Amino acid sequence: MPVLNWIGKDAVVNHHRAVPYRLVHCDGAASAGDRAAGNLLVQGDNLEALKALLPYYGGQVKCIYIDPPYNTGNEGWVYNDNVNAPDMRAWLGRVVGREAEDLSRHDKWLCMMYPRLRLLRDFLRQDGVIFVSIGDDSLHHLRNLLDEIFLPQNFLENVIWQKSYAPRSSAKHFSSSHEYVISYCKNLKEFQLNSLPRTNKQNSVYKNLDNDPRGPWRPNNLAARNYYSKGTYPITCPGGRIINGPPRGSYWRVSKEKFLALDADNRIYWGKDGNNVPAPKIFLSEVSKGRTPETIWTYDEVGHSQEAKKEVLSILEFEDNDEVFITPKPVRLIKQIIQLATSPGDLILDSFARSGTTGHAVLDLNKQDGGNRRFILVEMEEPIATKVTAARLRRVITGYNRGGDPDKPVGGLGGGFRYCRLGAALFDEFGDISAGVTFADLAAHIFFTETGMPIPSRATGTTPLLGTHGDRAVYLLFSPESPAQEEGSGTTPGTVLTPDALATLPAPPKGFNGTQVIYAGGTTIPPDRLRTQNIAFKQIPYQIEGA
Repeated sequence: MPVLNWIGKDAVVNHHRAVPYRLVHCDGAASAGDRAAGNLLVQGDNLEALKALLPYYGGQVKCIYIDPPYNTGNEGWVYNDNVNAPDMRAWLGRVVGREAEDLSRHDKWLCMMYPRLRLLRDFLRQDGVIFVSIGDDSLHHLRNLLDEIFLPQNFLENVIWQKSYAPRSSAKHFSSSHEYVISYCKNLKEFQLNSLPRTNKQNSVYKNLDNDPRGPWRPNNLAARNYYSKGTYPITCPGGRIINGPPRGSYWRVSKEKFLALDADNRIYWGKDGNNVPAPKIFLSEVSKGRTPETIWTYDEVGHSQEAKKEVLSILEFEDNDEVFITPKPVRLIKQIIQLATSPGDLILDSFARSGTTGHAVLDLNKQDGGNRRFILVEMEEPIATKVTAARLRRVITGYNRGGDPDKPVGGLGGGFRYCRLGAALFDEFGDISAGVTFADLAAHIFFTETGMPIPSRATGTTPLLGTHGDRAVYLLFSPESPAQEEGSGTTPGTVLTPDALATLPAPPKGFNGTQVIYAGGTTIPPDRLRTQNIAFKQIPYQIEGA
C-alpha cells in the first residue's frame, strides 16, 4: 500500500503510546442540566484528553465527527490553521526534536493529526465510523493518513458539502463553494448506514386521484428498456382502446398474468377516460420510510456556512463582526451525519469541539426522535471551552432568547453535560501510580473502567468498597504515599490482600450475588480460594486499565 512520508513522521507514528494517562476531574459548577445524561465536555489538549478518556470509552464510540484545522496557512483567527500556536510549537519541539525547526506547515499538520487519528481509531466500536471535515488544502494528505490508519478497504465515502449559496466576487480565481466530509469505518463489513427521512417534496408527488382506500399513490411506468421475454403482450383498456404492445425498444415490466392480477387488485391506473397507457400504482404507505443518501449535500438540505455562523451568534449574543469562529458547521449538517451513522443510545465523539455544534446536534436530534444518544466533546482552549462551547450547550439545554431578544424565546432541548478538566498523570515514568494521585482519584478511575459508570459517591478512603454496579462489587486497597490525600479522609490499611484483610472487607449490599473485584498491590490468597469465593483479584498498578 502506498504511504505518505514527511519530516517528523518517524517521531509521531508511535507517539500515541507515549502520551501519559491523565486524570479527568469534573467541575459541577461549570456543568449544566442533567449531569447523569452521559455527556462530557473536556477542556484540554485533545491528544492528552483522548488518552485520558481511552480507558473509559475505548471501543464504545459509534460515530466520530471532527472538524480539524484545514491547514490553509491562515493565521488570522483563534484556531490558527497554520498549526503554529505556541503550544503546538512546543509539542513539536519535544516530540520531533531538532527536525521540528525544518518542518513546513504541511509537516506540522501531519505531525499533529497522525497520533490523534491513531487514538481516535481505538475509540470506535467494530461497527463504528469516523467523519472528517476538510478543505482542498489537505484533502490528499488526509486521505493518505486515513488509508494508513483505517486501511483503504474501510473507506466509506467522500461527501461534497456545498458550504455557500452565492459566489464571492472577491475570489482571485474560482469562488470556492464546497468542502468535503471524508468517512472511514473501523470495519466496513460490520458497518450499516442508516437511511435518511423522506422529505415533504418526495411525498408531495403521491396523490389519490381515484380515492383508493390504501391512500396516496404515484403512477409508475409499465414499460422498461430491459429485455423481458414475457413483456410483449397486447393490452385492452377499460375504455376500449387496444394497445398492441410496449413502445419500440422496450418491454412491459411484468408478465400478462401479473398485470391482470395487479388490475384486479385496483393497482393499475387507466386515466380518467379509461384509455391511458396503464400505470402501476406505487403507494406511499408501501414505499421505504427512508431515502438513500447521495454524495453531494446541498446547502438547502444541510445548511451553509453563513447559517452556521448565525446560529452561533444568535445563541451566544455575539456581535455580527465577532470573529470568534469564522467557519463553524451548521447543526443540520452534523445532524445528518449522526442520523446516518447512529441509533438512539449510541455514543458520539468530537475531539475538535470548537463552538460545540456536535453536542448541539446530538441534543437536537434526541429532542426530535426521543433518542438518548450521548456525546463527548474535547476543546483545547480554556476561554473557548467556557465562553463558547459550554455556554452554547448550556443555553440550548435550558432555552435562550434568540439574539438576546426576549420576544424571540427558544425552548430548551433538555439533557445536560459534565464539564471536565485534565488533571495530573495517573502513572509516573516507571509505570507506578504517580505520587500526587489520591485515593479518590484512583477510586473514580478504577470504578469507571471496571463498570462503565461514574462512581456512586466520592471515595474518601474510609472504606475499600467503592460501590456495586450490575454483577460487580468493586474494592480498592490503596494507601497513597503522597500527603495530597484529603485531610481526615483516612486510608485503607495496607495494600496487600491477605486472608485477614479479606475477612474484614465490608460485605456488598444485601442481595448481591455477583463477583467481588478487588484491586490491591498484591495478594497472599491462593487463586483457587479466590475463585471459590467468586473474587477477581487485580494487581495495582499492572492490571489497572490504562497502565
